[in-house]
Amino acid sequence: MNKYSLKEEIESRRTFAIISHPDAGKTTMTEKLLYFGGAIRDAGTVKGKKTGKYATSDWMAIEKQRGISVTSSVMQFDYNNVRINILDTPGHQDFSEDTYRTLMAVDSAVMIIDSAKGIEEQTLKLFKVCRMRGIPIFTFINKLDRQGRTPLELLAELEEVLGIESYPMNWPIGMGKEFYGIYDRYHKRVEQFRVEDQERFLKLDETGDISGDHPIKETSLYQQVLEEVLLLDEAGNEFSDEKIQTGKLTPVFFGSALTNFGVQTFLESYLDFAPAPQPRQSIDGPVDPAAEQFSGFIFKIQANMNPAHRDRIAFLRICSGQFERGMNVTLARTDKPIKLSQSTQFLADDRSTVNTAVSGDIIGLYDTGTYQIGDTLFAGKQKIQYEKLPQFTPELFVRVTPKNVMKQKSYHKGIQQLVQEGAIQLYRTFRTEDYILGAVGQLQFEVFEHRMKNEYNSDVIMESMGSKIARWIENDKIDESLSSSRSMLVKDRYDNPLFLFENEFALRWFQDKNPDVTLSNPMDDHE
Repeated sequence: MNKYSLKEEIESRRTFAIISHPDAGKTTMTEKLLYFGGAIRDAGTVKGKKTGKYATSDWMAIEKQRGISVTSSVMQFDYNNVRINILDTPGHQDFSEDTYRTLMAVDSAVMIIDSAKGIEEQTLKLFKVCRMRGIPIFTFINKLDRQGRTPLELLAELEEVLGIESYPMNWPIGMGKEFYGIYDRYHKRVEQFRVEDQERFLKLDETGDISGDHPIKETSLYQQVLEEVLLLDEAGNEFSDEKIQTGKLTPVFFGSALTNFGVQTFLESYLDFAPAPQPRQSIDGPVDPAAEQFSGFIFKIQANMNPAHRDRIAFLRICSGQFERGMNVTLARTDKPIKLSQSTQFLADDRSTVNTAVSGDIIGLYDTGTYQIGDTLFAGKQKIQYEKLPQFTPELFVRVTPKNVMKQKSYHKGIQQLVQEGAIQLYRTFRTEDYILGAVGQLQFEVFEHRMKNEYNSDVIMESMGSKIARWIENDKIDESLSSSRSMLVKDRYDNPLFLFENEFALRWFQDKNPDVTLSNPMDDHE
């Protein structure tokens, strides 16, 4: 690829994550987008698969049982000469850490809001991460085919709760049983709901009314929309591409992902305004995506994506240059050379070997324990090291032991591999080396137990220790006698000592009694 075409290739990439509260319609939306990209034949089935009972992006058994997205999958498809990478984020609140890191690997975000529920707690958390990074946010207000809150009320909440300006690209005509379609301000047309294809779009004239006669013009709902759009034109925010690019204004789209209404219109408008791959911060300053030197960082590690093979995949976001299969790179953390001979791209559980990829793409590298979350890979002599990815401090803890002492090998292997994915943290007691697991939420423990049994054939006994406050010790010398039931001394997986305090009171009491012991919480520096 010559220099000019590499730049063009990079500029045709769009990489985004979908953020939402559980049940707002994220998986449905992902499927409809894949459907438009021709990646799936009809929503709910991957090409070549006979049964389509499960969502194509939820591939793990536990997700099929619970109907939630536990792991961030990556899906890639082409539409209108643009290559789109969608990163699916877990909607469940306990997986905020995985989601947080996924949001570090995208250039924009699509926020889905349920029109009946408005902004929910989970959406707010994820939104704040996008806001912190200043990435563009596109909003899709979903489920218009059901009765929900009024569009003006939803917009007011969006602006008030999220503290962001909004610009409705279109406006719904009715809702629920009386949902007629959307008045498209951006494309200057009305898109009708549940009509034959040739009647789908009605052009608007210079005054913003439907040209000629049409039955919809006689309805009171249409007249109400004309009044509301007039209000938006006069009193609403002005459209600003610049504010979209800096995440200060969100374009808002109304529609129904389940009935596939308004999704294609949204996708086409999104591609008009979403940014191509952006420069990434390294410790030596920003790295230009069009730079020739290849570099990228690992934002996720996933074990056993293919149950038939005990494999682990490290997800790499390419930040500059071009990836070629078989290329030699350096792992910045260890300065060791690595040959990238096994690489893959994703469509849910269908994987294909990838030979080349460029900035903005996400590729999977087969991992035999080489990589850690946050690792930088680079080609060439010039060292590149991207900024560290955040880790959350666990709040819930359990003691874990194998049910069958004879199966120690698979037990230890399972724990080591699942800990490397970063969803659970591993600690060991100081003297007895007992295993303690920490997590941000209860669901992680359930997933851990399920995967140990199903993927590593290891039944585990988990004994809850409740919530604890973890604080690392900065002093060189550690007095083991300070360990007690209320302030337990343990080591993390890198052998750094820390205390697990029973509660805030125990933490304060310890600090008062031991002023010379410096405690810190390095994981939450990003908060």
